[in-house]
Amino acid sequence: MTENMGNFLGEMGGTGATLVVPFIFMFAMRSKQLKAVGKASFIPVLFAVNEPLLFAAPIILNPYFLVPFLITPVANVVIGKFFVDVLSMNGVMYVLPWATPSPLGLFLGTNFDWLALVLSALLIVIDVLIYYPFCRAYDKMLLEEEAANAEKIEESGSDEENDNSVEASEQLTSATESELVDKTKEHRILVICAGAGTSEQLAGALNEAARKENAPITAKGAAYGSHYDLMPNYDVVVLAPQVKMYRDDVQEDADKYGVKVIVAKGKEYVQMTQAPEEALNFVLSNLSE
Repeated sequence: MTENMGNFLGEMGGTGATLVVPFIFMFAMRSKQLKAVGKASFIPVLFAVNEPLLFAAPIILNPYFLVPFLITPVANVVIGKFFVDVLSMNGVMYVLPWATPSPLGLFLGTNFDWLALVLSALLIVIDVLIYYPFCRAYDKMLLEEEAANAEKIEESGSDEENDNSVEASEQLTSATESELVDKTKEHRILVICAGAGTSEQLAGALNEAARKENAPITAKGAAYGSHYDLMPNYDVVVLAPQVKMYRDDVQEDADKYGVKVIVAKGKEYVQMTQAPEEALNFVLSNLSE
């Protein structure tokens, strides 16, 4: 029962054993929100980086997911222990990177034991059965909200909304352009998350947009805890939602070096990792405040 047993059984797809959840969202749910979250998160979740899923659905602090989030990892570990003790499957004897996709990691870690493939397939089925009814209940609630919002838009008329959207877009574009006028003003941005997974994604999106727009911005991702040595080299810190509870501690250190701290919200943060221009506009609009 080594550490990788936890990674590839109890944490299939990340904390809460969420490997199957993005696929449930994409293929079995009807709400626009869950389908979008599934499409945005299934690749990171395959590699056990499930923050985009946890904070965009959201699963964290969502009563709909309390039960499956707690019992699915337990069920996986109990079944895995049964395979080792009763069916004589090899234990995980090799240490592999935690981000190895769970079925592959379990197969390699048990020295290519074919029972590991059977176990992975069984756990995927069981995890779907556990998560599905709770996902369905949450999806039903979101569908009702989406229908209610659509009704409100129809009643109030779409013209006013379109005018507001155009005005907001023009203001954002204006702010972005004014920020980019000063080509000598360089911003070095440090994005901090729990494990440097999603922070590297957002930093990559920022760097991509900066190259495209010729903006004087460079970004780097880091894990909370490793930022202490890095912070003096940056002038802006973006906190991911999973570490926003540490804002006061980060702010205390940031004040020593004159570093601005920005906190991103869950859905907003996930969207920005997939939308470089949106990420750049978010940072520039916060810097102008």
